[in-house]
Amino acid sequence: MKNVVVVGSQWGDEGKGKIVDWLSSEADVVVRFQGGHNAGHTLVIDGITYKLRLLPSGIVRKNKISIIGNGVVVDPWALLDEIKEIKSKGVNVDENNLILSESANLILPFHKEMDEIREDAAGNAKIGTTRRGIGPAYEDKIGRRSIRVMDLVSENNLDRRLETVLTHHNAIRKGLGKQIYKKDQLKKDLLKIAPEILKFSQPVWKKIYEYKAKGKKILFEGAQGILLDVDHGTYPFVTSSNTVAATAATGSGCGPNTINYVLGITKAYTTRVGEGPFPTELKDKTGELLGSRGKEFGTVTSRKRRCGWFDGVLVRQTIKISGINGIALTKLDVLDELEEIKMSIAYELNGKKIDYLPAAVDDQLRVKPIYKTFKGWKSSTKGIKEFEKLPSNAKIYIKELEKFIETKVSSISTSPERSDTILIESPF
Repeated sequence: MKNVVVVGSQWGDEGKGKIVDWLSSEADVVVRFQGGHNAGHTLVIDGITYKLRLLPSGIVRKNKISIIGNGVVVDPWALLDEIKEIKSKGVNVDENNLILSESANLILPFHKEMDEIREDAAGNAKIGTTRRGIGPAYEDKIGRRSIRVMDLVSENNLDRRLETVLTHHNAIRKGLGKQIYKKDQLKKDLLKIAPEILKFSQPVWKKIYEYKAKGKKILFEGAQGILLDVDHGTYPFVTSSNTVAATAATGSGCGPNTINYVLGITKAYTTRVGEGPFPTELKDKTGELLGSRGKEFGTVTSRKRRCGWFDGVLVRQTIKISGINGIALTKLDVLDELEEIKMSIAYELNGKKIDYLPAAVDDQLRVKPIYKTFKGWKSSTKGIKEFEKLPSNAKIYIKELEKFIETKVSSISTSPERSDTILIESPF
C-alpha cells in the first residue's frame, strides 16, 4: 500500500486533474495541500466536463473523502460557489465527503484588491498573477495577521482579527492613495456564511492520522507546478507557496514518512501561463499548432498559454528537487502532426554549456537551449492504451526522454479522456 503525492514537474497545466481523477479510483482520500483557487483542474468524465479550482479532484467520485488542507488559502465565497456549481452537475458535496482544515487561511476581498493594485502598478515588471488575492493572503499568513477558518467561530475573535489585518492593509492603501477598507460590512458578510463554511471544518492532521491508522490510501494533490515554487521556481515569476512534493506533509499536517511515492505530471512539450523565463518557447507556427491542438487556455483565467518544446533540463532538475519516483507523460497526441520534434538537453549561457537552470532571473532569461531533434511519427496516437501499439518514432521519443530525465515514465496519456491512458507502472 502506498500514499502518493502528485505534483506538476513543469510550470503547471500538465494535466494533473485527469491523472488525479484516474488515480483516485484507487485512493480512499484525496488531499489538496497548497495554492488557492488560482489552480484549475479540468476533468472530463462520461462526457461531462468539471472545472475544479479549490475542491480536490476526488470530489467527483463516489465514496471518496476530499480534504482541503491547512496549506491552502481559501476564498470562502469562491468555495461555496464551486460547491454549488459541482452540485448542479449531480455531484454530492457535504460534510461527509468534504473536510476543510480549521487552520486554513482565508482570502478576503481586500486581498484580491491588493493583488490587482500591485499588478496594475507594476507595468512591464508585473508577475502575471491570476489577480485572485493568493499572494497577499499568503503574506498575511506569514505576517501572522491572517483570518483562519477557526476565527469564524467567535464574533468577538473575528472582530479583533479583522482589526489587526486591516490596520496593516489600510496603512498600505493610504500610502497608495486608495480608499481604506471598512471592517463592519466585511464582518457581517463573513458571519453570514460562517455556518456554511464551518460545517466542513475539522482538524485535518487528526483525520489524516486516523485514515493512516485504518490503512486508507491517501492521494495528495498538488496545484501549480514545481517551476512555480516560491523557493525553487523561476523567482520572482512564481506562485506564493511551495509547490514541491515535500509540501504535502506540511500543508496537511502529516509526517514525510506518510509519503511513499511521488508522481510528477509531465507534458510531452512545455507550456507556461503569465510572465517569466521560458527557454524553449516557440513564437512561430509550431508554437501556435501546439497551442491549438493542445487547447492551451487556462482553466481559471482562460489566458492563452505560451508553448514550446519539451525542456529535459528543467524536468530533470525538478525531478531531483521534488524526489519524483516516476512521471505521467501527458498530451502525447498533441505532437502527432509534427514532422520533427525537439527536446532541450542542455543550455548555453555566456558561451558556456550548462546542464541546469541557474537561479538568477537574468541568467534564466539569457540561456539558450541546446536541442536534440527527433523524427515525428505523423500518425494518430489518440486513444492508444498499449505502449507497443504506439508508432515507432513515438516510442523512440519517449524512451530517449525517459533516459535523459533519469526517471521512469510510469504512464502515458493519449487524450483528455481518463480511460485513454497507457499504464506502465501504478504508483499504488
